[in-house]
Parts: sequence; structure tokens; C-alpha cells
Amino acid sequence: MPVDCFHVRKNGAKRMIVLKTEEQIDGIRRSCHMLCNLLDSLNDVVKEGMSTKELDSYCHSWILKNGGKPACLHYEGFPAATCISVNEEVIHGIPKKNKIIKEGDLVSVDLCINLKGYISDSARTYIVGKTSPQNEKLVRVTRECLDLGVEAAGQKGARILDIARAVYDHANKNGFGVNRDYTGHGVGLELHEDPEVPNYVSPLMANPRIREGMVFAIEPMIHAGTHKCVVLDDGWTVLTADGKNAAHFEHTVAITRNGLEVLTKI
Repeated sequence: MPVDCFHVRKNGAKRMIVLKTEEQIDGIRRSCHMLCNLLDSLNDVVKEGMSTKELDSYCHSWILKNGGKPACLHYEGFPAATCISVNEEVIHGIPKKNKIIKEGDLVSVDLCINLKGYISDSARTYIVGKTSPQNEKLVRVTRECLDLGVEAAGQKGARILDIARAVYDHANKNGFGVNRDYTGHGVGLELHEDPEVPNYVSPLMANPRIREGMVFAIEPMIHAGTHKCVVLDDGWTVLTADGKNAAHFEHTVAITRNGLEVLTKI
């Protein structure tokens, strides 16, 4: 059982943030390290000419072979083990046999593993072969946004919106849009927990102080153009509203007695 929890309010509603025990964090850590190894392996797997369904099948098989379960599969009806989003697709792309990866594409892979009841969550955007300087900058800046968000979260006395401010300021400074419709989130015992971890700041947002025992996913979703997005008729795939490309990086982090630890990084 969780050792502790505390409550915050968002728009008048009470939300509960579960604080994890050291034992629980250790279980989440093992799941996260497995996920990191899988994402590392994709550096040599994501290739021009393969379908996103083939990539999903690889990830699904890898997870099962290593003793885990794909936590995304059937979550709220999602039909695949992996969210694979290409170019203007921001997040939640459904893998398809006829979706073929091409030279220069940006392929964002978002994965969650359930390892003996402990959930990990991480995402990376892969550049396929040679791409445009603008795409390279978008991917680099998005990765930097993640690093800055993690750094902000680890500061003494930090609050959740310190993460959002760090992400937004860096993306905005580089001329990119920050997705406002989707956020990072608590994770570890469930796939989505409180608190929400947004990538921009609004006075209406809950802003709890970051405390020991919290485990959450920081995930900048950065657009080359407008911050606005739309959802396809499949009910899942999120695209940029102007058709420009997007990038997505995500880490699961834990606040331990020794400070912040990036669990999805070995």
C-alpha cells in the first residue's frame, strides 16, 4: 500500500497525489530501466521502409520476452502496444501496416511497461536518416525542453509549474509551439495518476509542491508551428492543427530521499 498521499485542488475538485514507498520506487525503477533498454534498442530498429505496425510488433515481442506486459495495449481501448506518431502526428498514433516510415521522417515512440504491477512511461523521437535542419532543431529543442524540465523539478522547493515554465520558455524562445491539450502525469502504480504535469503555465492550474515519494512523467510535446492540435476520427491520433511536424520526449522521474532521480535513464 502507498505510504502516504496528499490532496490538491484543481478547478474546485479535490485530486489525490500518491506518494510512493522506497520499495515501490524500486519496482518502478526496474520497469523504467527495462523500458530504457527497449528505447535504446530502437536506435538500430527504426528504419526507412518498415511499417509502424512492424515497429509495434517488435516492441510488443521485446516486452513479453523480457518478462513485462505492454501497459498501453487495450488501455481505455487503445489497440496497440506502442503509440507511434510520425511527423505531424504529435502523440497516440495507432500503428498500421500501411504506414511506411520514410527517409527524413520524425518517428515518436511512446511506450509504457507493466513489470509485476509497476508502470514505466517514456518517449523518444527518432530521426530516420537525413532530415531537414528545421526537423533537427525541433528534435534537439524538444530534448532540451525535457532536460530543463527535469532540472527544474529537482530544485529545492520546486513546484509542478516550475517544470511547465522551463519547458514553455525554452520552446517559445526557439519559435516553437507548446501543446496545451495534453500533459505529463503521475505514474508508477497506474498508467495515469495525479498530478498533471503541464508544459505551459496558467493561473487556473494546480501547482503542488514537489515532495519526496512523488513519481511522475515529464513529457514536452513541441510543435514546429502553432500550439493547436486536432484529433483524427480514430479518436486517438493527435495531429498539429497546421500540419507542421512535432517532437515528443518523456522521462519518468522519482523524488527520493537523495533528490530527483531520472528512472528512465541508465
